[in-house]
Amino acid sequence: MRRFVLTGTPGAGKTSILRRLADLGYPVVEEAATAVIARAQTQGDMEPWERASFIDDIVVLQRQRQREAHPSTTAPAQVFDRSPICTHALATYLGLPVSRALTAEIERITAEETYERQVLFVRHLGFCEPTSARRISFEESLVFEKIHEQSYRLFGYELIDIPADDLSRRVSAVTSAIARHASWVADAGVN
Repeated sequence: MRRFVLTGTPGAGKTSILRRLADLGYPVVEEAATAVIARAQTQGDMEPWERASFIDDIVVLQRQRQREAHPSTTAPAQVFDRSPICTHALATYLGLPVSRALTAEIERITAEETYERQVLFVRHLGFCEPTSARRISFEESLVFEKIHEQSYRLFGYELIDIPADDLSRRVSAVTSAIARHASWVADAGVN
C-alpha cells in the first residue's frame, strides 16, 4: 500500500480535500497536531504548543496512527494528513528544538520508506480563518508554508503542487497525481 502525505499551510483546504478523498474510498489518516491540541484544550490547557512535550506528543500520535492505518484492497493508496516532516516544520516555526523523539521518527520513516517521496503540497487559498486550534494569521501562514517547503526539501521529498482552485479540481489533481505515481511504480516494477 502506497502512503501519500497531503500537506500545506494551515487553512489551505487540506481537510476538505481529505473528506472528499475519503468519500471516494481512499483510506485517510487524520492529522495528529490538531488532535493533540483539541485533547489538551478539553483538559483546560488552551495553549498546549507552549508545553515542552508538545512536539513529542504529536510524534507519538502520528506514529500510532500510521501503524494502525489499515490498507485498503481497493484504493491505490492511503493519504495521510501531514507527517513527521510537518512536525519538524512546526517545531521550526514555533522556535522549538527538534527533539530526540522527532529525530528518531524522521530517521525511522526514512529508513523504512514509510511515505512516498512525492508529497502532495496544497497551496494556500489566499486567506486563513483562525480556529481554536489554528491561531495563525494569513501572513503567518505564508511563513509557515515556506518552512514546510524547506523541511520537506531538506529531507529529500519532491513536492507536487496542488494549486488554489475549486475543491473538485483540487481533488482531481490529487487523485491524478496518485494515479500517475502508482502507474509509474507499477511500470517500473517497484513494490
